[in-house]
Amino acid sequence: MCLLGVTAGPAFGAGTPPRVQATQQLAVLLTTHGAHQEPEAGSPQTGVVPSRRPITGERTTLPVTGSLTGADGVRWLQVMLPGRPNSSTGWIAQQGTRKLMTGWHIVVNLAARRVSAYSNGHLLRSFQAVVGKPSTSTPTGQFFVEEILQMSSGEAGGPFALALSARSNALQEFEGGPGQIAIHGRDNLGGTLGAAESHGCIRLATASIDWLASRIGPGTPVTISGAEASPRADRGQR
Repeated sequence: MCLLGVTAGPAFGAGTPPRVQATQQLAVLLTTHGAHQEPEAGSPQTGVVPSRRPITGERTTLPVTGSLTGADGVRWLQVMLPGRPNSSTGWIAQQGTRKLMTGWHIVVNLAARRVSAYSNGHLLRSFQAVVGKPSTSTPTGQFFVEEILQMSSGEAGGPFALALSARSNALQEFEGGPGQIAIHGRDNLGGTLGAAESHGCIRLATASIDWLASRIGPGTPVTISGAEASPRADRGQR
């Protein structure tokens, strides 16, 4: 496993990178919501967002990027949406949601091949990672954690996977799934930390993914940035 199936730029400096806020508002969906192009009930829908995630059944939790009250008095939230197209947003009615806040933000630097965890705007930990090889590169943009999976001992990519809202730009599907990108471990996969040799997912050492999975919740923002510093030979690994 690299991209989740049905079962399952320049380097940043020492300071806090752009777009890492101290806190992020989240919307927990209590009911299924239609996502609209505009904050109006009559505007075209871009899709339907279920109240629960497809793999774990966790409540869908979306980062909020804006809010306003429409002319009809309805309160609307602009939220980040999972799936294709990557980094898309839409408007949902606030009714049927519950407000949460998070201080966590994950930054993936593809050039440095590192994953950094920020809490309330402060860097706490940084981990060396395996990223996508040139032919199946890891997509860049603003994403979020959809759900957290605890993998069984025989599954590839364990012991944990943070399933992201990002989808592969190279693979429309993978092992029966939608080409979903995840941050996960290296169980039954391997991979050289600091190398570019995955199908697009980000692999971490067991201790690193254990640390993240015990702290990160659904809705946590994830920034993926940084072009490949130098292409490396495809090794045919997943």
